[in-house]
Amino acid sequence: MYRLSHVLQQYAWGSPTAIPELLGLPVDGSPVAEAWFGAHPSSPAHAHTAQGAVPLDELIAQDPERHLGTGVTQRFGDHLPYLLKVISAQAPLSLQVHPSPERARAGFVREEAAGIPVGAPHRNYRDRNHKPELVYALTQFEAMVGFRAPRRAAELLTDLDTPLAVELTSLLMADSTSAGVRTAFEWLLDPRTRPGQTEVAQFVEACTRRLASGSPSPRTDRTVMQLAAAYPGDAGAVTSVLLNPVTLQPGEALFVPAGAVHAYLQGTGIEVMANSDNVLRAGLTAKHVDLPELLANLDCVAAPPIRIAPEHVFTSTEIFYAPVDDFELSVTRLQEGAPTRVPGRGPRVLLCLSGAVDVVADGDGTVHLTQGQAAFVPSAEGPITASGQGVLVQADVP
Repeated sequence: MYRLSHVLQQYAWGSPTAIPELLGLPVDGSPVAEAWFGAHPSSPAHAHTAQGAVPLDELIAQDPERHLGTGVTQRFGDHLPYLLKVISAQAPLSLQVHPSPERARAGFVREEAAGIPVGAPHRNYRDRNHKPELVYALTQFEAMVGFRAPRRAAELLTDLDTPLAVELTSLLMADSTSAGVRTAFEWLLDPRTRPGQTEVAQFVEACTRRLASGSPSPRTDRTVMQLAAAYPGDAGAVTSVLLNPVTLQPGEALFVPAGAVHAYLQGTGIEVMANSDNVLRAGLTAKHVDLPELLANLDCVAAPPIRIAPEHVFTSTEIFYAPVDDFELSVTRLQEGAPTRVPGRGPRVLLCLSGAVDVVADGDGTVHLTQGQAAFVPSAEGPITASGQGVLVQADVP
């Protein structure tokens, strides 16, 4: 087993306190949006070996069979299939979609052929992988995921007497299928048709008045106002009328498949995803926006968000099985007493969320973790047990 050092991502929407306090880092007022514990080549964590700190992707490449195991290398090649993160949003993230495996591969090859550097701001595909993801809430976590039914979205617009609301209602009522939602979504965001700042401001003011006078959907109005405050004049704020709102309480989990439009609004959680950094953005961001590419990847079928209920094993562990082959997430709560078996196999990344935990592998590896510390467990180490008092999260391969 190897102790892991994280890599921080200091995006503007991050909280200045949540991740530093969890990981035991100084709070200096700078936003900290994510901490990565994985082997993505753009920001690999470092494994502490007898020879010093080594990027995790390089360590795995030295002996893929030992670190990943035969089953994983046969399915995914010589790469760790997943990426574990801590994420903390103080302000809303961009309106975004992640690609399917096929579109990610094609997009990567296309941009490579065009000579676009992988780190270029206008690059869409930084790797060949899809990016389904699961978020496990550590605090109350607010998000928007997937489309509402078209008629429900139209209902939320009926008493907002602004030109923008009238046009959106007309588009939704003209076609009450997923095609109608797509038309409305594209109309809002396409530079050729999207409403101007004045129209967006009128819509936000109408939501503000409605909220004060007894709104039929206070949550929708508050979300419009929140997004407009964070991104003034951005028509992406209006898309919240079209999208499903989601609130996770601590300990609850949400799965976001490829093609699902989403935006995380506020909260801190654990994310585990396929090992990718491919993000296609449509708005609510200062970063690169490529609406045509997002629309080519967009799933417009109205459906409720996918909440993942845990399965309880070994009395102290919950496992969240995502409907993909790349990853699963488990949470083990330890009390003082006999060592507890931690389920999972193959290459595993462990992160201690609280307390102090001793982890022992059948292959004789051992590591002591306190709050905010992490470790990588190679497949060759075999099953592991943990003891102590605290909470341990683990990403592994199903």
